[in-house]
Amino acid sequence: MPNLKYVIKRALNMDYHAMLKKINSIHKKTKKSRLAIFNDMRKCALKYGAGYMDYDLFEMYNLTDAERDTYITRGRNNDLIKKYNNPEYAYIFANKVEFNKTFNKFIKRDYLKVRGSSKEDILNFITKHKVFMAKPVDGTCGKGIEKLSIENQDLEELYTYLTNPEHNFLLEEVLTQCDEVSQIHPESINTVRIVTILDNKDIPHIICAYFRIGNGKYVDNFNSGGMAAPVDEKTGIVKDLAIDKNKNLYERHPETNALIKGFKFPFWDEALAMVKEASLVEKHIRYVGWDVCFTPDGPVLVEGNDYPGHDIYQLPEHTHDKKGIWPKFTQAFEDEA
Repeated sequence: MPNLKYVIKRALNMDYHAMLKKINSIHKKTKKSRLAIFNDMRKCALKYGAGYMDYDLFEMYNLTDAERDTYITRGRNNDLIKKYNNPEYAYIFANKVEFNKTFNKFIKRDYLKVRGSSKEDILNFITKHKVFMAKPVDGTCGKGIEKLSIENQDLEELYTYLTNPEHNFLLEEVLTQCDEVSQIHPESINTVRIVTILDNKDIPHIICAYFRIGNGKYVDNFNSGGMAAPVDEKTGIVKDLAIDKNKNLYERHPETNALIKGFKFPFWDEALAMVKEASLVEKHIRYVGWDVCFTPDGPVLVEGNDYPGHDIYQLPEHTHDKKGIWPKFTQAFEDEA
């Protein structure tokens, strides 16, 4: 049963117009009455912590109660975050500078915060790294990230742009991904999101993994035009087709024709060992989604997320057995008991 306070809060702040649109859409697909759909939505909210978005996205109207109970819903995800992550330490993951400092061992690239740095240091950085990433320090979902070059650029103009008070950039050396991953989409760093939970015995658990692939852009974020595909967390093999936000499915990348399903990541055991070690660094944040890049020399961390998304791991296109990933969480709970 989900947290009752969360259910009440969601009910008070719900966009009922959007919910009605979802009900109408489901009604057209299933021919079930709108009242029956609404009552079933309410049941799923109370029993599983599933809002109307979860109900629609996971197609809960096609699931039995036993199948529904295998999904991590927004309510359940929020409960995990409240249980495992202390909000006083969330700034370490929200601020890219703090994250890089805290997890410097696993970053393995040069970076520089623009604010507070001297003009000399900034110019030295961009002349050393002639192509570099400029990331909003507190940005999310790949928004505002720029890939910049000093080629054919006036350095003074570029410096003025980077130090504009409207910006708050972290400059980073561009990562070089290994050839195997680069062949799928060379224009972006294609990462794997690996989700971990550190139990109360300080034992890290690997919950699931997802391949994030760029598509026409230099970022791999699903909400910025990218694609995602599930990875077998034990073997490092992509186990299904990639999907984009419009629910287009891809066995091969539409730009490179590289095979996605069946791809096996190099350095997979090293990646698992790295995120397990990283999960022990800041024990106030124990539920994390780590974004891992595979370089020619092994895995490195790109960033970490103290509010791991719950939906992309359980899309109907990938849950052919109509089972979500909640049992993987419950196994971790059993181990910590």
